[in-house]
Amino acid sequence: MAAVSEPSPVSESKEDDLNSTVLDLTSYQLHDLDSIELPSSLTELDLTANRLTNLDPRIGELSNLKKLSLRQNLINNAAVESLSRWNALSGLEELILRDNQMTKIPDASIFKRLLVFDVSFNEITSLHGLSTVSNTLKELYVSKNEVSKMEELDHFLQLQILELGSNRLRVMENMENLTNLQELWLGRNRIKAVNLCGLKCLKKISLQSNRLTSMTGFEDCVALEELYLSHNGISKIEGVSTLVNLRILDVSSNKLTSVSDIQKLTCLEDLWLNDNQIESLETIAEDVAGSREKLTTIYLENNPCAKTSNYSARLREIFPNIQQIDSEIFTKL
Repeated sequence: MAAVSEPSPVSESKEDDLNSTVLDLTSYQLHDLDSIELPSSLTELDLTANRLTNLDPRIGELSNLKKLSLRQNLINNAAVESLSRWNALSGLEELILRDNQMTKIPDASIFKRLLVFDVSFNEITSLHGLSTVSNTLKELYVSKNEVSKMEELDHFLQLQILELGSNRLRVMENMENLTNLQELWLGRNRIKAVNLCGLKCLKKISLQSNRLTSMTGFEDCVALEELYLSHNGISKIEGVSTLVNLRILDVSSNKLTSVSDIQKLTCLEDLWLNDNQIESLETIAEDVAGSREKLTTIYLENNPCAKTSNYSARLREIFPNIQQIDSEIFTKL
């Protein structure tokens, strides 16, 4: 009886390569992919942190690909033009072009099932081109660019996360149709007034480092759980008494002299009030009465009241379950 020969390790390795579904080439400092085999079975291709200036045409033939990351390369407008001809990739779900050299939104209309689109950290000056991006999109990231207007967002009815931080926006607008939006990140812009365009499903909002002087505009956003408003010019806490699900409120580095409008909030866990002008601790127990048992973290440093004798001990008396006061963390006994 003839002996059955064992498969060689080399042939097994080649077969595994041909059947692999994930290829991670992060930080290989590649200038091109000429020496890289791209199995047709690939569903994920990560080319983060290389030196690519062009897109290998073979990528456009990977019909099973669901996730493509080209983050942190040297890709410009001309290099991404081929994307619009990659018909075989119509099922792509995640396209990451973050941290490159593009000055406009690339044509991604070919990707009919796109869920995540990231063009943050480029030099994009306008959102023109978003109107052709699939309405299946759930996450859109365009932070750290030079965008001055919120536009071409109307058709993203399924969008859940919108990140437009670190741009040149002055007005919150054109979001009326984003009724499924849960997270809105607009920090580091030039926004002077809150306009949520009637959105009520938002759970997280960041408007840090803008030009706000008032907190009004959040009243109807009753699902809100996290609100970040640090580094503005706000002088009064207001418009949040209806936000009964709020867990985190950050109004640090503003112009507050007292705490108000949060007495009835019962879910607050984190309250950031540091770097303001709050004078007294005397009314703090009443000011945060609703969350007295719930609060675990409070920041009040760099306020006049933080110089009060027994400052930390007093706060621990008021909030029995506090775990952190400023940078000081307490271990439960």
